[in-house]
Amino acid sequence: MTKRDESLGPEGYQVDAVEAWIDTHIDCLTPPFKWTRLLGGHSNLTYQLEDTEGRRAVIRRPPQGQLLPKAHDMSREWSLISALGPTPVPVPQAIGFCASPDVTGAWFYLMGMVDGHPLYSAEDTNRWVPVGQRQKMALSFIDVLADLHAVDPDEVGLGDLGKKENYVGRQLKTWYRSWTSSVEPANYDDPRAHELQQFFLDNIPEQGPARVVHGDYGVHNCLVGSGCTIAAVVDWEISTLGDPLADLAYALNQWPDPTDAEPFRPEAATAPAGFPSRTQLAERYSARTGRDLSQLDYYVGFNRWKSAAIVHGVYARYCEGKKSTEGVDMDGMRESIDRSLTLSELAVNRL
Repeated sequence: MTKRDESLGPEGYQVDAVEAWIDTHIDCLTPPFKWTRLLGGHSNLTYQLEDTEGRRAVIRRPPQGQLLPKAHDMSREWSLISALGPTPVPVPQAIGFCASPDVTGAWFYLMGMVDGHPLYSAEDTNRWVPVGQRQKMALSFIDVLADLHAVDPDEVGLGDLGKKENYVGRQLKTWYRSWTSSVEPANYDDPRAHELQQFFLDNIPEQGPARVVHGDYGVHNCLVGSGCTIAAVVDWEISTLGDPLADLAYALNQWPDPTDAEPFRPEAATAPAGFPSRTQLAERYSARTGRDLSQLDYYVGFNRWKSAAIVHGVYARYCEGKKSTEGVDMDGMRESIDRSLTLSELAVNRL
C-alpha cells in the first residue's frame, strides 16, 4: 500500500471548515493548528492538534469511502468517553462532537491529548515499560477492566448502548454466519468451527447483569503513562453492553501463562519477562470484582473460536480479490485460523 503524502494536508479533513467550527464551538483551543497524524485506531483518521498556545487535543473521524452502517461509529465513541469521564475508568477528556457531515464529510469529535503509549509489540514494551515496572503495569491493566465492569451502564447514561441480554448467543450467531458465508470464497472449512459453535450455543453460562464491554481491550488500546499505569483506554467504537466475562477472557487471551500448551509469540507486547501470568491476572480480577470465574474457560474458548471466524472472513476477502494479497502471508493466516480453533478446543476440554 502506498503511503499517503501528508504534505497534501490532513486526510479526510477540510482544514479551514474544521478549524472554523472549533473556533466557534470549543473554548479551550485556538486555531490555527499544527496537524500531526497519529497511527493506529482501526483506520479512523486521527490527528493531534496543537494550537497557537501549545495546547493539544486529538481529532478523530471515520475513514473516507463507503462504510458499513455501524462501522467506525464516532457517536458511540463520543458517548462512551463522555459517560465514563466521571468514573474511575481512565478515558480521554471529551471536548466536542460535530454531528454535521457538512463540515468535513463525516461526523468527528475532539478529545483530550493523553501522554501515554499503546503497546503493539515486545519492542514497544521494552522501550516504554522497564522490567521492574511490568508487574505494576499489568495489574493496572486488569484493575481498569475491573473498574469498567463495575460501572452500571444505566447510572451513567449508557443503558441504551446495546441489547443487554444474551450477548454471547448473539455473538455466536453473528460470527458463525460470517464463517459459513466465507467457506466458499475461502475454499476452506474446518469441522471444528461447526462443532464448537454448537457446543458454545448449548452451554452458554448465565450472563448476569449487563455491563459495558470494550470488545477489543488490550494493551494496544491502552495508553501506558509515564508512571507505567494505564493513563487512558481508547478505541471504543465496537463497545456495547453484554457479558463482562467475555470481555475479560478476550483480554486475558493476550497474556501468556506457564500452562500454555505451546510457546507464546515472542514478538507480542505481553511476551517480555517481568509480567504476571494470565492466571494471576484472572485471580486479581476475581478478587477485585467478586465474580465467579469457574466457567472462564468457556469464555476463553468462545473468544478463540470468534478469532478464528474473524480471520477466516478476512482470509476469504483476500481470496475473492477484494483486498490485495501483496505482502500478505496467506499461509500464515490459515495457520492462525487453525491455531485459534485448536486453542478453543483446549479451553473447552478443560471445562
